[in-house]
Amino acid sequence: MFGIDKKELKILKGLNTPGKIQDFLNKLPMNFEKKGDTCFSPMSVLKKNTCHCMEGAALAALALRINGHPPLLVDLRANKNDFDHVIAVFKKDGKWGAISKTNHAVLRYREPIYKSIRELAMSYFHEYVDDKGRKNLRSFSRPVNLRIFDKLDWMTTKEEIDYMPEYLDKVRHYPVLSRKQICGLRKADEVELTAGDVVEWKKEF
Repeated sequence: MFGIDKKELKILKGLNTPGKIQDFLNKLPMNFEKKGDTCFSPMSVLKKNTCHCMEGAALAALALRINGHPPLLVDLRANKNDFDHVIAVFKKDGKWGAISKTNHAVLRYREPIYKSIRELAMSYFHEYVDDKGRKNLRSFSRPVNLRIFDKLDWMTTKEEIDYMPEYLDKVRHYPVLSRKQICGLRKADEVELTAGDVVEWKKEF
C-alpha cells in the first residue's frame, strides 16, 4: 500500500484508531534535536524511534490515511513568545478530534467532540502558556491534506520533509482573538505554570 514496506505497513495498520495512534506516539521518546533542527519523515520516525510535534503529526496523518481517514494537519500559530504546534486532525461522527505529540502535560490528544476546527483549536488556548504565564496562541490554519505532497513521496522517503512545515506556515491562518481581547488577557496562575512544567521525557544534555 502506497509503496510502504511490509514491516512498517504492519505497524501502521495496527494503529487503526486515533487512540492507538496517540498511544504509539506517546511511547516514542521526544526528539530534542540534539544535533540541530530536524523534520523526520514518517519512515525515519519509525526507524529512529523518536519524534517531535511536527514529525509525530506527519506519522499520525499517515497512520490515519492507512486506516481510511484523510491525512490532515492543522498548524496552531503562537506569537513571538512561543512556538507553533502541529496536530493531526480527524473526524468521527461529524465531530473533530486531534492527535498530538508533545513533551508536556498539556497540548495533547483531543477527543472527537468539537463541531469545527476553530472550536478544536480554541480548546488549546488556555494551555498554550509560556513560563511567564503569557497566553500565546494567536491563530490556526485550515486542515491541510497531505495528499498534496504525494509526488514528493512523503509517505515512503527517509529524507527530511522540511517542505511540510514550510507549507503549513504559508497557508491562511485564522485569528482566535481580537486586539482588544489580547490586551485584556490575564496571566496564568502559579498552579497552571506548575502543571506546565510536567514533562514526559527529560532532556539528557
